Amino acid sequence: MGVIGVQLVVTMVMASIIQKITPHYSFARWLLCNGSLQWYQHPTEEQLRTLAGKQQKGKAKKDRKHNGHIENKPLTVPKDIDLHLEAKTISEVDTTVLHYFAEYQWLVDFTASATIVYIITEVYYSLVNPNNEMNISIVWCLLVLAFVFKVLFSLTTHYFKVEEGGERSLCITFGFFFFVKAMVILIITENYLEFGLETGFANFSDSALQFLEKQGLESKGPVSKLTFKMFLAVFCALTGAFLTFPGLRLAQMHLDALNLTKEKLTQTLLHINFLSPLIMVLLWVKPITKDYIMHPPFGKENIHLMTEATYDTLRLWIIILLCVLRLALIRQHLQAYLNLAQKCVEQMKKEAGRISTKDLQKMVARVFYYLCVIAVQYVAPVIMLLHTTLLLKTLGDQSWAVLSNSSDVSPTETIAATNLITSAPPTINESKKLTVAQITMALGGLRNVFTPLLFRGLLSFLAWWIAACLFTTSLFGLFYHQYLKVA
Repeated sequence: MGVIGVQLVVTMVMASIIQKITPHYSFARWLLCNGSLQWYQHPTEEQLRTLAGKQQKGKAKKDRKHNGHIENKPLTVPKDIDLHLEAKTISEVDTTVLHYFAEYQWLVDFTASATIVYIITEVYYSLVNPNNEMNISIVWCLLVLAFVFKVLFSLTTHYFKVEEGGERSLCITFGFFFFVKAMVILIITENYLEFGLETGFANFSDSALQFLEKQGLESKGPVSKLTFKMFLAVFCALTGAFLTFPGLRLAQMHLDALNLTKEKLTQTLLHINFLSPLIMVLLWVKPITKDYIMHPPFGKENIHLMTEATYDTLRLWIIILLCVLRLALIRQHLQAYLNLAQKCVEQMKKEAGRISTKDLQKMVARVFYYLCVIAVQYVAPVIMLLHTTLLLKTLGDQSWAVLSNSSDVSPTETIAATNLITSAPPTINESKKLTVAQITMALGGLRNVFTPLLFRGLLSFLAWWIAACLFTTSLFGLFYHQYLKVA
């Protein structure tokens, strides 16, 4: 049996689809150009002249300087001008001018392809259950997370290049805030936050120490607990800094989307969508959710509703459903953002004075120009949560079945399986079989070090942290846009 087998075929087919079909039939482009989103065109200079009563002059006024040079004055119009923007449905031609459209399209299309590969792989594993194959969907999920961090890092660097506006200071402030918050969270006992991080790290240290001793190396362990938590806190601070502006933008779009819709069901879904990170955060708070769900206080009897494995599976499904809900509401949020053009014009009409036609056109056109930046800020945290949860299920050795009990594979069983493979007597192609056996034995040794307990604790903490950062920044953005910005 090959090291990868059927999964290699699925990967090659999906890679061909990404290369050949995606440029012509893009899911990311369909999200923007399916006819449900409308953007507002900026008025031309002739239209502004007509509205301002200056259509009789084809040129702007001129003013002569003291040194004899002639300077063209910019055309200005009253701010209370009777301007009504023209709405237009987004077409594929319009997307060519959008900033960050290539990054947005690649991220969404690759994420969709990786999710399909993951689903096919999960179905394959449920039907065949191959014990000696590497789950290649893990590689796809890791690539998705790498692309997400790359795009968010690129967006954050743009904020650092802006000299005015305070974006740089805001990112640094939230980065230090999340660093301190991560250090506080990492010292809280697992009686309150049930990640399994302490248990996973202890298992990792013991397994790594045994592995090094078998290799004839003397060591006290791969890394100390303090160093491990320090690196984890730094990574959490960077993640929080990357999610600062996505959370702030989500708060503004949430308020605008609530004002845009009048349907009670849609408003309820919008509220659930905004509170979904808080729901995810509470899923790991043991005294609030797990103890009450597993052991509800009904009378004096101790009722046991579900097992630990069932609760873990239920938590996975809740996170995935909330991520699907957020993706389903992307149209309402993007349309709420696009309506900022009309909102800015209406706000301008309430002000006194005059405004340059160039500044007015930039104010309107800038909203549509940065649509893909806003789309990336909306979908990137969802993609991070979704694929971190998928990795938690696979690497943490959990199950999708709510009613079935999942059991972890112990290191002893893994070593026994590895010895069974490597001790098979060689027949034909002895050198090739020996190479495959050595690779399998090496992978078996790594499985003994990087156990499901470690991945379960680490990925549970990362999924919880992403949700906590997103809810913290969006809550701050809600407070800012509703109270501070108005004042």
